[in-house]
Amino acid sequence: MAAKRILLIIGGGIAAYKSIELLRLLRKSGHEVRCVLTRAGEQFVTPMTLAALSENKVHTSLFDLKDEVEMGHIQLSREADLVVVAPATADLMAKMAQGLADDLATTLLLATDKPVLAAPAMNVRMWLHPATQRNVATLRGDGVTVMEPDVGEMACGEFGPGRLPEPEAIHDAIVEALRTATPLPLPALAGQPDFAPSRRRPLYGRRILITAGPTHEPIDPVRYIANRSSGKQGFAIAAAAAEAGADVLLIAGPVSLPTPPGVIRVDVESAREMAEEVADGLPVDAAIMVAAVADWRAADTSAQKIKKDGSGKVPPLALTENPDILAGLAEHPKRPALLVGFAAETNDVLDHAKAKRVRKGCDWIVANDVSADPMGGENNRVHIVSHDGVDSWKRLPKEAVARKLMEKIADELDRRIPPETD
Repeated sequence: MAAKRILLIIGGGIAAYKSIELLRLLRKSGHEVRCVLTRAGEQFVTPMTLAALSENKVHTSLFDLKDEVEMGHIQLSREADLVVVAPATADLMAKMAQGLADDLATTLLLATDKPVLAAPAMNVRMWLHPATQRNVATLRGDGVTVMEPDVGEMACGEFGPGRLPEPEAIHDAIVEALRTATPLPLPALAGQPDFAPSRRRPLYGRRILITAGPTHEPIDPVRYIANRSSGKQGFAIAAAAAEAGADVLLIAGPVSLPTPPGVIRVDVESAREMAEEVADGLPVDAAIMVAAVADWRAADTSAQKIKKDGSGKVPPLALTENPDILAGLAEHPKRPALLVGFAAETNDVLDHAKAKRVRKGCDWIVANDVSADPMGGENNRVHIVSHDGVDSWKRLPKEAVARKLMEKIADELDRRIPPETD
């Protein structure tokens, strides 16, 4: 199964420790996991443990101003492919069933339009209580998948149903839920059939592949050929694509940048590794090739560090061409409907960009002049070169360039591949 985005909500109770093993299994399967820890859950597992295993920030408070500025709880509730509640305590399921929203976890659950899976964990008498059974029936009627708890000895010494299913069993249930996932049924408002907010996002349901950063081509174990690409523009584009609702695969060269929320990231070093990951990532609706791939690599890589011999002579360095990832993708049997290349130029920007678009066989070239503002800057002035002409934009922050580019790509994809309608 392709890597998915999972929002894991961890409730209170001694069984919360099993969520750590569940998180490990999900990461081992290649899924991206974001964790939400309730106040009761913090009594049993720590945010630091979950952050270390998930490699993502752990969210605990509804009133975190920094989180609201950067992401917002509404976006957090809808960017995942599946929401998992494990352990789902009696209290948490009661709030879910009644639509209460008095903390971050319950607010996310009420705001989400994504499938929800709950793995119960509580005392046997709490599980068998009529109120809990009513809540479970309500949740299932609302479309939530509620697992049956395991039967066994409780931490309190009692025996019966109520134990949290083993992490392997929850993992298997998640795999099945992802395979058959359908959004939670949400009623349409009068005159607004597209009420579900995710369906209003311009790239909802699209799959986008993005490359970013430089490549490092080894000469010997300590030296390599590279360029000055920071990866900032490519990462900004990946973040904007995810915000617009796309499923985003980011193939990144060696950069020290955090993974944007909702983005699946694959790290590579060399051009040949990047070419392989791009091919493995197909099919996609659009590919945006932002990476500054090294044109050449050493023909022969030394297994040992090349040493000076005292003669003053520079050792010869024979170069060979790297694979042309953009041109190869243009000729691939699974060519994306929209193929976008990038061109960082120091002179005759538009002339070089127009020639590159034809030579590479792509639909658009996004060109920018790096002679005055070197790679790694915070702003960009780009020109979109296509068959129809040139669309020149004023200098903008890279995040603004990314959002504007996503709007243009969404319009173009709607023209080339009309979105499915219900």
